[in-house]
Amino acid sequence: MFNLLLWQSFFAERFFALFDSDGSGSISLDELLKALDLLIHGSETDKLRFLFQVYDVDGSGSIDPDELRTVLKSCLKESAISLPEEKLDDLTLALFESADKDNSGSITFEELKAELENFPEKVNFILCVLLSAANWLKPPDLDQKKHKTPRYLTRVYWQNNSRKLLFLCLYALLNILLFIMAVLKYSHAGPWIMLARGCGQCLNLNCTFVMVLMLRRCLTWLRATWVVRVLPLDQNILLHQIVGYAILFFSILHTWAHIMNFVRLSQNEGKYQLWEYIFTIRPGIGWVSGSASITGMVLQLLICLMVVCSSTFVRRSGHFEVFYWSHLSYIWVWILLVIHCANFWKWFVAPGVIFLIEKLVGIAVSRMGGLYIVEVNLLPSKVTHLVIKRPPFFHFKPGDYVFINIPAIAKYEWHPFTISSAPEQQETLWLHVRSMGQWTNRLFEYFREPETHGISNKRLTASLRHQQHKSQTQALSCSGTVASEKDDDVELTMYRTNGTRKNSKCENPVCDPAAQAELGDASSATKELTAKLSETHRYCNIKCYVDGPFGTPTRQIFASEHAVLIGAGIGITPFASILQSIMCRYRMRKQNCPNCAYSWCETIKDNEMKLRKVDFIWINRDQKSFEWFVSLLTKLEMDQADEEPEGRFLEMHMYMTSALSKNDMKAIGLQMALDLLAEKEKRDSITGLRTRTQPGRPDWAKVFQKVSEEKKGKVHVFYCGSPALAKVIKAQCEHFGFNFYKENF
Repeated sequence: MFNLLLWQSFFAERFFALFDSDGSGSISLDELLKALDLLIHGSETDKLRFLFQVYDVDGSGSIDPDELRTVLKSCLKESAISLPEEKLDDLTLALFESADKDNSGSITFEELKAELENFPEKVNFILCVLLSAANWLKPPDLDQKKHKTPRYLTRVYWQNNSRKLLFLCLYALLNILLFIMAVLKYSHAGPWIMLARGCGQCLNLNCTFVMVLMLRRCLTWLRATWVVRVLPLDQNILLHQIVGYAILFFSILHTWAHIMNFVRLSQNEGKYQLWEYIFTIRPGIGWVSGSASITGMVLQLLICLMVVCSSTFVRRSGHFEVFYWSHLSYIWVWILLVIHCANFWKWFVAPGVIFLIEKLVGIAVSRMGGLYIVEVNLLPSKVTHLVIKRPPFFHFKPGDYVFINIPAIAKYEWHPFTISSAPEQQETLWLHVRSMGQWTNRLFEYFREPETHGISNKRLTASLRHQQHKSQTQALSCSGTVASEKDDDVELTMYRTNGTRKNSKCENPVCDPAAQAELGDASSATKELTAKLSETHRYCNIKCYVDGPFGTPTRQIFASEHAVLIGAGIGITPFASILQSIMCRYRMRKQNCPNCAYSWCETIKDNEMKLRKVDFIWINRDQKSFEWFVSLLTKLEMDQADEEPEGRFLEMHMYMTSALSKNDMKAIGLQMALDLLAEKEKRDSITGLRTRTQPGRPDWAKVFQKVSEEKKGKVHVFYCGSPALAKVIKAQCEHFGFNFYKENF
C-alpha cells in the first residue's frame, strides 16, 4: 500500500483523493497503476476529465466561482506569487466569465474543454500530463548517453572564439620557447637544474603578464581603439585566471626540481643537509645573501594561498573578503621575486611602472570631487540602491563599473559594482548592491538602522529636492519621460520640451496630450509598489570614494545591429544603464514626428548607434525581485507606447523561475487567468508592466531561433548573471553563430 508521502498542498490532496478510488485513505498498487494508465494511455478527453475533477472540489459535476478561486489561490501559492485578495478575485472572474459560456453560474466539463481548446498551450498541456505522470517510471534515455562531439572541437566554436584561441596559442608558444631556451642554456647542469631554470624563465614572463592583464585603465582605453578587434581584451579576466593557474603549475615544478637537486647534492657532496639547503642561507644560494631557498618556499606558499582563495567556491560563497585580502599579497610576491631571482626585475620594471602610475592615478581620482552617498533605497531580496552625488569630471559609458570604498563600512576595502544609471543622468550616480557577502551585508544593515548613524528618514529641504528633480528631468527628457517626486510616492509623468501639439490628427503619443494622459494612467499600477519602497527610503550624507570608471564588453553594444541583453537576478544592473542610454539615443535619432513638424530632440549621428533591434530578457527567481527596476521598465514601455512601422525597437521578456510553467497541469488554470486578465487590463498582474511575465525558465533554443528569424542584422548577446547559466547561453550562441559577451570584472 502507498501512503500519502507528498507535501501537504491542495493538488497533492486532490491527486491522492482521485487516485484513491475506493476511499480507503491509501493507494494500492492496482489503484496507482490504473491512474497512471489513464494519464499515459488514456484519450485526450479522459485526461481533460481528470483535470476537471481536480478543479471540481465538491464533486458536484460543475465548478463554481468559489472552487475556482480556491484552485487559483493554491496555484499562486505553489508559484510563489503574492497578489492582493482583490486581484485574486479579478483573476477568478476573468477565467470564470470566459469559460461560463451560458452564464449559468458554473462551469461544466464541456465548457472547460471548449475553453482549453482556445488556449494556445493546450497541446503542450496534454503532453505534459503524459510526461509528468510517467517520467519517474521512465528508464533513462539511452540517446543522451551517446557520445557527442565536444563543443570545443566544433567549427562554430573556433569561429566565435578565434581571437581568444589565437592569443592562447601565441601565449603557449611563447612559454614553450622560453622554456626550451632556458633548458638549452643550462643543459650542462643536469636534468633537475634544466627543469628548474626552464620553469623559472616561464615564471618571469607569467608573474609579469598576470599584472598586465589587470591594468584596468589601460584596457579601458584600448577598448576604444582598433586593438579591440585584434586582441581579446574582453577576456582579460579569463586570461588572468589562466595565467594564474600557469604560475601555480610552473612554481610547483620549479620548487620540486630544486628540492630534487638539493637531495642529490646532500647525498653526493654531503656538505649540507637537505633541510639546510631548503630552510637556511648557509649554502649561499641566490643573489641576495643566499636567500633564494627561503624566499622560494615563502613564494610557493603565497602563490598556493592566492590561487585557493581566488577559487569560485570562496568568492561566490559570501567570503569575498577572503579573496580580497589574500589577493593583496601580490605586493609581497613581487618583492620576494625581485629578491629571489636576479633577472626578474628586468621583466618587471616596465609593467611595474605602468601599474604604479595606474594606482597613483586611481588614488588621485578617488580622492577628488568629495563624493557623498545622498540617498539610499533598501529594495527586496536585500538589495541596496545607492545614489551618489556625481562629480562633474566623471564620465562613463553604459555598462561600466567602479570600485567603491565607504569608510563607514570598511576603511580599507574596495569593491567593484556596475553603474546602473545612464551617462545622460548628470547629477547622480546609481549603484545596486546585492547582499551576498560580509561587506555587502554590513552595508545593508548599516542603512537599515538609520537612527544609529544619524540618517534621516524625512525629506530634505525643498531646494535640495528641487535640485534632484531637476537632474532627473535633464537625464530623462530625451527619452520622453521623467520621474517626479511628491511626498513619498513616485509618479511617472510625461515630459515634453516644446509645449503641446498643434496638429490634433497626429498619432504620436509624444505629441498628443490625450495619448500622454493615457500613458500617464499606466503609472497608477506602480504607485502601490513605490509607496512600499518609500518606507525604506533614506536620505543621508555618507562619505565615499569611487575609483573608475572601467570598461566592460558591453561597450560594444552600440556597434551591434541586433543586441540581446540577458540579465539574471541582480545581473540587470549593467543593462539598467544601457537600456536608458539606448532609448535616449534611439529617441534622439528619431527626432521628427511622422505626421507633423514637431521635433523634441537634437539629431544624432547614425554611426554612434547602429542598433536596429534590442531584446531584453530578465530572469528572476521570485516576484519581489522585479521590484528593483519596475519603475524604470515602466518608463521604457511608455517610451514605446507608439507602435513602430517595423515593430518595436525594444522588446522585453520577463521570466519568473519560481512560477509553475504553463505546461504544468497544476498551473494551466492560473496561466489562463493571468493571460485573460492581462489582455483585459493591458497590464501584467505580477509586475504591473505591459509585458506579460512568463513562468519558468526560457527555452533558449526557441528564444534564439526566434531572434535568428527576425534577420535584423548580426546578433550580439550580452549576459550578466550566474556562471552556470552563462555556459548554457554561450553554447546556444555558438550553435546559432551569435557573438557572446559575458559581463564580469
